[in-house]
Amino acid sequence: MTQGSTTLRVAVYGENRHEKVDPRVQELYPDGMHTTIAEALRTTLAADGVDAEVRVALLDDIEESLSEEALARTDVLTWWGHMAHDDVPDEIAERVARRVREGMGLVPLHSAHYSKVFRLLMGTSCNLLWRNDGDEERVWTVNGSHPITRGVPHPIVIPEQEMYGEMFDIPAPDELVFVSSFSGGEVFRSGCCFRRGKGKVFYFSPGDQEYPVYHQAEIQRVLANAVQWARPEPREIAPVKIANAPRDWYRDEETTRVI
Repeated sequence: MTQGSTTLRVAVYGENRHEKVDPRVQELYPDGMHTTIAEALRTTLAADGVDAEVRVALLDDIEESLSEEALARTDVLTWWGHMAHDDVPDEIAERVARRVREGMGLVPLHSAHYSKVFRLLMGTSCNLLWRNDGDEERVWTVNGSHPITRGVPHPIVIPEQEMYGEMFDIPAPDELVFVSSFSGGEVFRSGCCFRRGKGKVFYFSPGDQEYPVYHQAEIQRVLANAVQWARPEPREIAPVKIANAPRDWYRDEETTRVI
């Protein structure tokens, strides 16, 4: 977000592959998971009084929708991918990671833990345990003062969901917001905040394509809170330059500046 801009510009990336081949996903998300997520963000952000522009970016149009120019006009990018991680060009994954370090927010969702972008930013394998038996998931708030938890029940109950379990091979989060427990006994760090360069990253795990998770109001509230938290700082900071610093340079009013 550039200085003086009040509009929150969100891009919702979806690979849109399961929706084309899986009858169960087509039944749950007839217009695509990305459409459900985008509409939920528009509705919830509007209810919060947030001036927001929400657009969709798909794997089929990724060269255009995640171009340098498009990303320069994006404050926060949500990312859902699963069966087509390898189809994302390396140069686009690197471009997105670079924009995050420059200040763009990123909200990877569910199986985006294994996306090229998230793995680039984490620097680890991002492997985890999983089981798709329709376990009940309970999403417990462990940092109630964090803005992403605003208006979120404790716990969020998801009747059926794919199990994600520890150990989750990620760096220690800068802030841990949610921890999930499953009916099979596993636990998982399901809401993790990271800072990479000037950008903020919030990984949120609930949201397998075979379950109506993104239709839940509680989950939609988390996503709306997350994109508001992840938006860039509201002012530009002058770039730090490498320069020779003569002794007592900071005593000269002409060389000092407010950042």
